[in-house]
Amino acid sequence: MNDHDIRQPGLTEHSRTGEQSIFHRREFAAPAALVQRAHTEVDLFTQWMGPRGTTVRVDRFDATTGGAFRYVVEAASGGSWPFRGSYHRVEPGLIVHTWEYEDELGVTLETLKFIDLDGESSALEVTSTYTSKEGCDAMLASGMDAGMDEDFERLDATLAEAQK
Repeated sequence: MNDHDIRQPGLTEHSRTGEQSIFHRREFAAPAALVQRAHTEVDLFTQWMGPRGTTVRVDRFDATTGGAFRYVVEAASGGSWPFRGSYHRVEPGLIVHTWEYEDELGVTLETLKFIDLDGESSALEVTSTYTSKEGCDAMLASGMDAGMDEDFERLDATLAEAQK
């Protein structure tokens, strides 16, 4: 397992693309369809979502167009972080959903594109659009890029295991 120092840049590219949006890009050593499955199949999703040392309790996970999700990332120490959202479009190569941390105001619209690069690798491109410039500023200041890098390192391990 990779022991990335979350205070250092990881393999995920993060760039601001306007007042309210951030673009993220990460390449994976797995086909795009498998990376998408890891976002839409609950048994794979719970293996990589959240920081190391946490578990994910799923209350709802219907990763289909018109579906919704709610899950809680739980730490062994007792802390928990609830998230929810709605799936607007789920089709091969694309997920469009809202994402909301329940303990804060604001909803994010996320567009995820799963792109095959060759037969064995792919890219995930995510555009996160916030309800305001201030919301986008706050997300950038929060260190979310390091958290996303850690999640994606865990996703790397999940994908490697799924391909065995």
